[in-house]
Amino acid sequence: MARIISIVNQKGGTGKSACAANLAVGLARKNKKVLIVDADPQSDVSAGFGYRDCDDCNETLTALMEAVMKDEDIPSNCYIRHQAEGIDIICSNIGLAGTEVQLVNAMSREYVLKQILYGIKEQYDTVIIDCMPSLGMITINALAASDEVLIPVEASYLPIKGLQQLLRTIGKVRKQINPKLQVGGILFTMVDAHTNDARNNMELLRNVYGSQIHIFDNYIPFSVRMKESVREGQSIFSYDPKGKARKIYLEEAINAFNYVLDELCHGTGSAAGYDFNNMEE
Repeated sequence: MARIISIVNQKGGTGKSACAANLAVGLARKNKKVLIVDADPQSDVSAGFGYRDCDDCNETLTALMEAVMKDEDIPSNCYIRHQAEGIDIICSNIGLAGTEVQLVNAMSREYVLKQILYGIKEQYDTVIIDCMPSLGMITINALAASDEVLIPVEASYLPIKGLQQLLRTIGKVRKQINPKLQVGGILFTMVDAHTNDARNNMELLRNVYGSQIHIFDNYIPFSVRMKESVREGQSIFSYDPKGKARKIYLEEAINAFNYVLDELCHGTGSAAGYDFNNMEE
């Protein structure tokens, strides 16, 4: 059975889309069948795989969600594109920002994305949803459809401070919409480990949340190669096969997958120990 993982952080610039893309490719390189869903109107993950024409294309997540809201049939292939690095992708475009507004008045508005994924998820081992940097209706749809949330966090003070709001939203979704939703873990991204600030902030987060939420031991280092790979429409695995970032992404991909299967399926996911009820006040 496919596991659906949302990559979520309401703050932009945390390396969220790069995290989603490279974890997907890392899993594919471990012979897992992976679908990535670009649920961000900025289309960063689509562009990162070389699909830069999405704003001029109707075959995107935007069209699929609008079809569901109109109670129309969606195509059996769900506009899935087969990417050269072994993953499948449903692209996004700027029109998804308008869909966010339309969802406010839609019937069963929290479950539109879940309806789309229902007919295709069994074709995959893992579905990864790259969420937009907000906690609006599109992100709520992603959380409603997911088994697990992976939170990429930049190792600086303000992103860590905003984590509380995200956990509060996850708690509300668990209580009202999707009781099975778990927090799979927090992954530090864009880390400059040579600075005291980064090290101190990682230690702060581990002290505050580490006993309740899984925090990956590995972190994603800041890398110019990462930005270059996005520009070239490749993952870090193809663009920089011998680099430090590649090795860590490969390890985190398999860690994330194993965590989903082992921890969640045995009912010992990290979210089980976190007091979401206290966060909802």
